[in-house]
Amino acid sequence: MLPLTALLSQTLVAYTVEFDNEFEHRMPHRTTISGPSAGGGPWLVSMVMWFNCMRHVGEEPIPVRELQQRARTPTNLAGMHRWRYIDVSADPDDTRAQPPPAGLLVRATANGHVAQRVWRPLAGVIERRWDERWGRARIDAVRTALRALESRFELDLPDCLPILGYGLWSAGPSRPAFPSTHARAADEVAHSLPTLLSRALLMAAVDFEARSRLSLAIYADVLRVLESQAVPVRDVPRLSGVSKEAISMATGVLSKRDLVAIEPDPSGSRGKVVSLTAKGSRSKSAHERLLRTVERDWESRFGGDVIGRLRDSLEPLAGDSRGSLLFPALQPYPDGWRASVPTPATLPHFPMVLHRGGYPDGS
Repeated sequence: MLPLTALLSQTLVAYTVEFDNEFEHRMPHRTTISGPSAGGGPWLVSMVMWFNCMRHVGEEPIPVRELQQRARTPTNLAGMHRWRYIDVSADPDDTRAQPPPAGLLVRATANGHVAQRVWRPLAGVIERRWDERWGRARIDAVRTALRALESRFELDLPDCLPILGYGLWSAGPSRPAFPSTHARAADEVAHSLPTLLSRALLMAAVDFEARSRLSLAIYADVLRVLESQAVPVRDVPRLSGVSKEAISMATGVLSKRDLVAIEPDPSGSRGKVVSLTAKGSRSKSAHERLLRTVERDWESRFGGDVIGRLRDSLEPLAGDSRGSLLFPALQPYPDGWRASVPTPATLPHFPMVLHRGGYPDGS
């Protein structure tokens, strides 16, 4: 059986890719692959940047600290400014030569307002599409199971996964702890499929990373797919479902911990190969056991019936092969940037949300 986190991840990644493809199709934008689209526009970013930034800014400037309070997670402020979604400026009443970043003021640009109008209805569009594609009863079962789980969480989690921090942690030692939950008005976003999936994955990361020296993203997406027998580094993205940039970051962490060896290809081919060290093989086994322990703990903590219904609702959708029902959601528009790259052979076992634009596979 796939871990519950893998089922959650693959479902969220497929949803995000379809959401992002629709945003790209409707929004004037720029990419490194195709340059500016008709009408130009800002740099293309992923759904997370809507949740952690653009949902919370408007024409009137607000302090960065208020933006983070509203989103309950930081955004890539410098990136969103550089990519032309927001303006960032000093408070005119602040006379300090270098105001702290939290006191800076942020507001949406004209491009940002256009993007907001495109983003705002997309969750509803994609969820209706999923209802039609796979049946309302099937998707409702996922929503209901996720709501039952989320209602038992003790932490006040954001509406999206956070951008992974140093060491690719979601909630580990390099990240501030999430506060205890408090009564919040439940809006449409709080009950949306991507938010429910994100909170479930983040809660799993909190529990896993509290007992691990590696992030859940590194274990699930990289350590998990490596063996003591060397494989070309260029093959790891295909095995894991995450980008070569994400693999580079993760293997850098693993190499520093002496968990992998990265060496020239002994066959003389260009590039390098990567393999688990003896320490890495032991770490892989230990983290596999830890993830199973987290899921068993969830059954005790949140109820075996709650976890059982969630697994039963997700298993028919998610999987590792092209036979997975989720793969139709990955189909890009012909002029989309994903149409110019290979179709993934698998989906990540944990979303690799990086500062590069928030894409769920680290693109």
